[in-house]
Amino acid sequence: MGAEPKTEVFEKIYQDYLDQVGQVDLKSVQDRLGVKVDGDAVVIPFFGIPHRVTAQGVVDDQGRRPSHAVSVILCKYVLLCPEQEPQGSGWVSYKDFKDAAPFAAGFLNNAERPISLVFAGRLEELKQACEVMNGGPGDLEISSDLVVRFDALPKIPLMMLFNDQDEDFPAHCSLLFEARAEKFLDMECLAMIGWALSDRLKRLANADDGSALTL
Repeated sequence: MGAEPKTEVFEKIYQDYLDQVGQVDLKSVQDRLGVKVDGDAVVIPFFGIPHRVTAQGVVDDQGRRPSHAVSVILCKYVLLCPEQEPQGSGWVSYKDFKDAAPFAAGFLNNAERPISLVFAGRLEELKQACEVMNGGPGDLEISSDLVVRFDALPKIPLMMLFNDQDEDFPAHCSLLFEARAEKFLDMECLAMIGWALSDRLKRLANADDGSALTL
């Protein structure tokens, strides 16, 4: 989610999660999480980009360490694996999760609202940015200018609804999760998934080179 200082606190958190990942029997979680195990690594696609998670570190398909937030999301995806795969595929807004209240305002201000502001009057550019991020047509029967489904993680899809500005209303973006997403990740990580999407879409809107191709 953009460059951030590698502070001692971040490093301590990162190393703690790596240590915990090193204690997990990866083969026992691969089916429930929809991931692949390659030796001592679990390979997890994040918005279509494969990342390798081991006790030694997290790297993307170019061998680069992703942002601290993405590293935390991927580690906790492994660590919070449910005992059984949750059922149900209904879509809900982030604020509708029962434990979302502490992060709901941040999700609105850091995920949904920036997309609305950056892409107001730029619908075609938003479509192109979504394609770069491996977004596909959403299957919701709802009236919106754009409905895109992203596979943020193998078991955590994200649906974006976008209505462009017109004479009467400003542009508006809503991000939806499957209700069962809360069984795979905690509320902070789900919020960070939305922030990661918003951040990269914004960078794609402003980049004319490859600088936006990392998460």
